[in-house]
Amino acid sequence: MTSYQMDDLLAIMARLRDPEQGCPWDIKQTFRSIVPYTLEEAYEVADAIERQSYDELKDELGDLLFQTVFYARIAEEEGRFQFKDCVQAICDKLVRRHPHVFAESAGNHSVENAEQVLQNWEALKSEERKASGKHSVLDNIPAAMPALSRAYKLQKRCANVGFDWSDVAGAWDKVKEEVAEVEELPADSPALAEELGDLLFALVNVIRKHKLEPEGVLRQANSKFERRFRAVEAELAKLGKAPQQSDLIEMDALWEKVKRQAR
Repeated sequence: MTSYQMDDLLAIMARLRDPEQGCPWDIKQTFRSIVPYTLEEAYEVADAIERQSYDELKDELGDLLFQTVFYARIAEEEGRFQFKDCVQAICDKLVRRHPHVFAESAGNHSVENAEQVLQNWEALKSEERKASGKHSVLDNIPAAMPALSRAYKLQKRCANVGFDWSDVAGAWDKVKEEVAEVEELPADSPALAEELGDLLFALVNVIRKHKLEPEGVLRQANSKFERRFRAVEAELAKLGKAPQQSDLIEMDALWEKVKRQAR
C-alpha cells in the first residue's frame, strides 16, 4: 500500500481540478456546490462517533479533510488564499485563544477547569468580533446552522452577558407558559407555527440550563425511538405481519412490551 502524506492529498486535489487532465465532475464544482457534501460528511463523522465505529471514523475524517482541501484548492485557483493559509489561520487562533497554555506568561492566565477555559474562549471571541467591527454578542452565529443548534448558540451567547434565567425553574415556567399558549390556539390558527417555535425554543433553554446540548439529547431520543420501533417490527414479523398490516392498538401494545423488556 502506498503511504501518502498531506502534500500528496494536495497534489491529488490539484490533479483532479486540472483543466486539461482532471476529472470533469471535480472541475465543475464551486464553493457553493460542494457545501451539501461538506455537511453530509460532517454528519457521517458524527454518526460514526455515535456508533463508536472508529474504523469508519478514520475514513469519514479523511472525507471531511478532503472537503477542506477542495475549498482551499478552489480558493487558490481564484487567487484568494491557499491551504497553508488555512493552517496558519487555525494555528494562530488556537494559540491566541489558549493563553493559559501558549502565552510566555501562561501563569498569568491560569485556569482551574474546562468551564473557565470556555469562558475565556468566549471572552476572546467577543474581543475579536469587536476588533472586526462586529459589536453584537449575536454576530458570527451562522444563519445556516441547524435551527436547534442555532437556538442553543443564541441562548448561550445571551447567557454569557447575563440575559438568562437565574435557574432552571424559570426556564420551566416559560415552557409551561408556551404550552398554554399553544393549547389555546385552534389547529388551523396561522399563529400555531410561531407559537410551536416559541415552545421549542423555550425547551432548548431548559436543556441548556441542565448543561446538556439539544442536538445530542435529540439524537439520543431518535436512537431510542428507532431501536424500539425496529423491535416492534421484529415482534410483528414473528406474527407474520408488517406494520402496514397492523394497527395502532396492536403496535402500541408491542411498543409497551418492548419498553418493559428494555428496563
